[in-house]
Amino acid sequence: MQHDQKLERRTILKAAGASLAVAGLGATATACGGDSGAGDGTVTIRYAWWGAEDRAQRINKTIKLFEKKYPKIKVKTDFQPYPDFWKKFNTQASGGNPPDVFQNAVAFLRKYDAKNVLLDLSEQVKAGNLSMDGFRAGLDKFGEIDGKLLGVPVGSNSMALVIDKPVYTKAGVTPEQGWTWDDFDAAMKKIRDKTGRAGDSGMYGVMYLYDLYLRQNGKAFFTEDGLGFTEADLTDWWTKAKKGVEEGIYTDAKKVAQIKPKSAVAAEIAGGEFTWDNFTVRYTAEGKSEYGLAPIPTTDGKKTGQYLGSLMLSGSKRTQHPKEVAQFIDFMVHDPEVAKIMGYDRGVPATQAQYDAFKPTDEVNKAIAAYEESLVASGVLEPITPHPNGADICEAAFLRIAEELALGKRSVGDAVKQFFTESKTALGS
Repeated sequence: MQHDQKLERRTILKAAGASLAVAGLGATATACGGDSGAGDGTVTIRYAWWGAEDRAQRINKTIKLFEKKYPKIKVKTDFQPYPDFWKKFNTQASGGNPPDVFQNAVAFLRKYDAKNVLLDLSEQVKAGNLSMDGFRAGLDKFGEIDGKLLGVPVGSNSMALVIDKPVYTKAGVTPEQGWTWDDFDAAMKKIRDKTGRAGDSGMYGVMYLYDLYLRQNGKAFFTEDGLGFTEADLTDWWTKAKKGVEEGIYTDAKKVAQIKPKSAVAAEIAGGEFTWDNFTVRYTAEGKSEYGLAPIPTTDGKKTGQYLGSLMLSGSKRTQHPKEVAQFIDFMVHDPEVAKIMGYDRGVPATQAQYDAFKPTDEVNKAIAAYEESLVASGVLEPITPHPNGADICEAAFLRIAEELALGKRSVGDAVKQFFTESKTALGS
C-alpha cells in the first residue's frame, strides 16, 4: 500500500497536511502485452511501476540480475510518479496494451479484475513457475480475490505512530502496546501542556488509521461490496478531529500546509503522527530530533485492527508470456540478492528468505524491522479487509474532502454528505 514511497504515499495519506517529481523512463510499447519473441527464443516483457529515481536505480539493478539468470527473457522498464502511473496504465489497459507485469496495490485488484485486466497467477503456481511458499505473516493470501491470485506481495508495512522521542520524554509519555484512545488523548494534552507543541499532526485524512479504528469496533472502512460504516460514524470521527485542533492537541492543518513538503513532526509543530512504518526514514532526513515508532492506540486495550499491507506485482491477462511473467515475479519476491539491493524501499521484504537476506545497519530501518516483529509476536495482526471495485475512487474522495474540511472549506456535515454521495456513485450503490 505504498506509493513513492517515502514521500508520495505519505502525502496522500496525510491529506490534512501529513508518502515525486520524477521524469519517467520511456518504454516502447510493442505488441499487446509485450514482444512476440525473437527468432532465437528470446522474449521481452514490459515491467511498469511507480516511484522515484532511487527506486528506479534499485529496480534496474535487480532486472540485470534477473536477465543474467534468465538470458532468454529481456525486460523493458517504465516508471512514473504515482498519479502519472495510473493515468498511463488506464490508457494502456483501455487500449488492450497494458504492461506484462506491473506494480499494484490492494485498492485496485477488484477494479482491474472486473475489467478483465489481471492475470490469475494461480495457474502459474500449479505449473511450478511461481512459488507462494515462504511468505511472512499471511502475506501469501494478500493478493487473493475470489479464489484468484491477482497479486504477489513484494514488501510489507503497517500503520504506526511516529513520535519525536525527546518530546514524548519531556512530556512524560511512554506509549505501550495496548494503550487506549483515552490514554492517547491524555498523552496529547500532556505534550501540549508540557512542551508547547501539538501532540499530533491531525487525523482528518488518515484513511487507513480510520480503518483501524473501525476494525477495532467491529466494522471496517470497506466491505466486499461497499462501505462498512455509516454517516454517523464518520461524523463522530471528523468532529473529534476538529475538536482536537480547537483544543490545540492536533496541529492546525493550515500550519501543516505552510511547511509542506516537510512533515509536521520534522518541522517541530507536532509531537507525532500516524503513517506507514516504512516511511519513517524520511523524518530522520528532514528533522533534527530522534524519532521512533509507537503502537497504535486501541479501543479495548487489545485489538489494534492492524494487518500487514503490501505493494504487489501483478500480471496482465493479455500477456503473451505468462510463464515468463511468473518467473520474473518469483525471482523478485524470493531471490535474496534482490532484497539486498531493494532494502526496505518497498516495505519490509515479504518472504522470509529476503527478510533474512537484508539486515539493516542503520537505526531507522532496524526500528522498522523491530516494529513489525513486535506486531507478529503480539498476535495483533488480522487479515486485511476486502476492497471493492471503486475503492480507489473512494480513497481519493476521502482524502480530498478531508483536506477541504481540515482547511475550513467545508463543515463536518457537508463533508460527510459529500463523501457518501461520491462513494455511492463510485461503488454503484
